[in-house]
Amino acid sequence: MAQLTPHSSAWREPMVWLVVSGPVAVILASIVTVTLAIRHPDPPLVTRATTDAAPAQAARNHAATGVVPGAKP
Repeated sequence: MAQLTPHSSAWREPMVWLVVSGPVAVILASIVTVTLAIRHPDPPLVTRATTDAAPAQAARNHAATGVVPGAKP
């Protein structure tokens, strides 16, 4: 490995670029992801409640709101 001399810059060391490039790549990827999500949102799904999905939907609604289905207030 190259030794840093008192007159050399830290940016000339290849390990610095390896350490910095990871977080920079993550930041750029998150910016691209947010941009795509804002410009092209997914349309909401329109589904009808079927008897097969009724227990799952009730559980989902209970988890989201805290209201127990069929419970009296």
